Amino acid sequence: MTGAPGRPRQGAGESPREVAARLTGLPATGVRRMSPMLAEVTLDGGPPVMVKRADGTGAARAEAAGLRWLADAGAVRVPRVHGHDAHWLVIDLVPTGQPGVCAALRFGRDLAALHAAGASAFGAPPPGGPEDAYIGLAPMRNAPGPSATDWPRWYAEHRVLPYLRLAADDGTIHPAEARVIEQACERLPALAGPAEPPARLHGDLWNGNVLWGADGHVRLIDPAAHGGHRETDLAMLHLFGCPHLDAVLDGYVRTAPLADGWRDRIGVHQLFPLLVHAVLFGRGYAEQAVAAARAALTG
Repeated sequence: MTGAPGRPRQGAGESPREVAARLTGLPATGVRRMSPMLAEVTLDGGPPVMVKRADGTGAARAEAAGLRWLADAGAVRVPRVHGHDAHWLVIDLVPTGQPGVCAALRFGRDLAALHAAGASAFGAPPPGGPEDAYIGLAPMRNAPGPSATDWPRWYAEHRVLPYLRLAADDGTIHPAEARVIEQACERLPALAGPAEPPARLHGDLWNGNVLWGADGHVRLIDPAAHGGHRETDLAMLHLFGCPHLDAVLDGYVRTAPLADGWRDRIGVHQLFPLLVHAVLFGRGYAEQAVAAARAALTG
């Protein structure tokens, strides 16, 4: 269905060129498809933009709210949001360059400042963002509830255990293995380290969401932003690697020292993303999640 004559189509059936023109108010003069979900669009009189299709209910709204919340901290750099609707998100295109030590140090300092900007509660969604959000393609609920001031309880109830149940139900994780992760959740108050206030998290800070800009500044994309524990973002950087990670951490701890033993807690913070990957991609990630839980219990 194309809508009334003389009016642009709105919705999933639009082309990226049409979306960019409608959501920015500027004519689109060129388009380059990068994938079925992404396109670079050149605007007449405006910056080049990235047009992203977001099919999950509330996904575009959640991502736009997350980017704006991160930007409001005045710390890390993120692409500017030009507009969004139920199906699409339009943001600045980031010209990319090569990773460098100076940029990594700066990124570490900026990440510490982002976390220090804080959140109202553990599990709090960004202002204007939906409670039912996403981490990548996976649903992720941001709902503080009774555990809003208790990170170990919140993390177990709203992050680890929901995906453990999904992985157990489809057989990706075996019953005895599920019990190991449940035991780690039961012991989280003792494993989590000193209590900290809710931090403003990117929430999905793996290397693919860290863009090394051509101007020497890192920009973060695709957030799963929420109020959480700051060690979670650092654990995500460790999970799949990050260029110059030692320099990133150096910049971070110079700005905001971490509690003793934080490296021993990396596996605890990786339980959630590993279980998400287990549900999406299979058994290998399930084995990593079980290994992380065992290491936390015996460490």
